[in-house]
Amino acid sequence: MARLTAWRILRSGSTAPLRLVDAYCARAGLDDRDRGLVRQLVGTDVRRRGTLRALVKMEARGKPSADVAAHLRLGLAQLFFLDRIPVHAAVSETVRAATNSIGLGRGRYVNAVLRSVLRTRRSGSSGDPQRDLVNAPWHLDKPLFRNPDEHPALWAEDALSLPSALFKRWTRRHGHDGATALALQALREPALSLVCTGGNREAMALALDEVGVPSRPGRHERILLVEHGATGAVLASAAFTSGALTIQGETALRAAELLGAKPGERLLDLGAAPGGKSAALALTGATVLAVDKNPRRLAFMPAALERMGVSDRVQALASDGLTALAPNATPFDGALVDAPCTNTGVLAARPGARWRFGPTNLAQLVTLQAELLDQAARQVSKSGRLVFSTCSLEPEEGPQGARAFLTRNPGWTLAEEHLDLPSADQEGPLDGGYRALLRREG
Repeated sequence: MARLTAWRILRSGSTAPLRLVDAYCARAGLDDRDRGLVRQLVGTDVRRRGTLRALVKMEARGKPSADVAAHLRLGLAQLFFLDRIPVHAAVSETVRAATNSIGLGRGRYVNAVLRSVLRTRRSGSSGDPQRDLVNAPWHLDKPLFRNPDEHPALWAEDALSLPSALFKRWTRRHGHDGATALALQALREPALSLVCTGGNREAMALALDEVGVPSRPGRHERILLVEHGATGAVLASAAFTSGALTIQGETALRAAELLGAKPGERLLDLGAAPGGKSAALALTGATVLAVDKNPRRLAFMPAALERMGVSDRVQALASDGLTALAPNATPFDGALVDAPCTNTGVLAARPGARWRFGPTNLAQLVTLQAELLDQAARQVSKSGRLVFSTCSLEPEEGPQGARAFLTRNPGWTLAEEHLDLPSADQEGPLDGGYRALLRREG
C-alpha cells in the first residue's frame, strides 16, 4: 500500500508532492513505518528525478505513459537509492502496485523494465562519470549519462538531477566545482534545524538526549541539528511542546534577527506563515502584524504562537500584502519582507522547487518581491527599517532586488546584506538565502 500511495501522490499533479505525504497516508490508514517509506519514496523520486528518468529511458521500449513512468521511477528509486529494501521486494511490490492501479499488462511491462535495468547494475564505482551513480554504491555496465566534458550542464541534469539552466547559472557565479557542490548538497535530505528560543542550547541538547534524540550544535549559537528520522520524538518532547524549542532554519532565524526588534515596537511581517519569524520577533517583546495571503497556512500559526507564549503579541491577517493594511494606523517601526521566491537556497528541503525553476517563474517572482517591498516601505515610519529576505541564491532575488528597491525609493539606504550558501557540513547552515537591512533616512 505504501508504494501505491507514493504513486498516487506523484500522479496528483502537485508541484510540492512531499507536502501531501501526511494527508495521503492518513487517508490510506498507513502506520508510521509505511508513512516513513512513502516519504522516502516520494522524496527520492523528486530529488533524483533526472537520474531516474535516464534509467527509464535507457531500458524502456518506446515512451512510457506518465502513469507507467511514475511506477518505474519508484521501483528504480528502491533498487538504486534505498539500500535497505531487498531487490525482490522492490520489484515485486512495485509490480503489484502497478498492476493494482493501471492493469495487469502494464504491471508486466513495469516488471520487464525493472529487471532489464537491474541486469545492468554493478557494485561500486567504475571511475566513469557517465556510468557511476552519484552518492550511490552502484555503476552501470554501459553509459547512462551524457558526457560531462562535452555537455557539463546536461550531465548535471542527468547525474545530479539539477536542471541544466540552473547549473549553468550557478557555474557562472560559483565555478564548476562550486555549482557541483551546491547540486550535491541538494541531493541530501537535510537535518532538522531547531532553535533554542531561550538560548540555553546545552540544556536543550541534554533534554533531547534524555528522550533518545541525539543532536549536534549548528553554526548559530541557538541552533541544534537532529536527523529527520527523529522528528516525531522531537515534536512529542517536553522541550518542544513547552516552546523552548521550535523548528526554524539558520538563515530564516538570522533574517528575523537582522531587523533588530525591540520591546514595545510595532513590526510588520509580510509573508509570515507558518509564523516562525513572527514568533522570533515577538519573543523580543515587540508586537507583530503577521500577514500572509494563504489562509490555510495562517491557520497553523495560532497553535505555534500559543506554544511559544507569544500569541498575545502577534495578530494574523490574511492578505496579499499589496494593498494598504491599515491606512489610518500609526506607521510600523520596522518590517520584514520574507518574500516568495524560487527557493534555490533550500532545494534539499524543498526538492520540487528545482523542477519549477525557469525564466518566466523567476521574472514573476522578482516583480512580486518588488511590489511587496514597496508596499512595506509605505507602511514604515520615517525613521524605520526594512529587512528583505528570500531563500534564494539568485542575484535577481537578492542583491539586484535590493538595489532596484533603492533606485525606486531614494530615501532609503542599504545598511548591510548577507548571502548564505547552503552547506552539507556538520554545522551548516543547511538552508541558503539572502537578507538585507534597509534603513529610511528620517
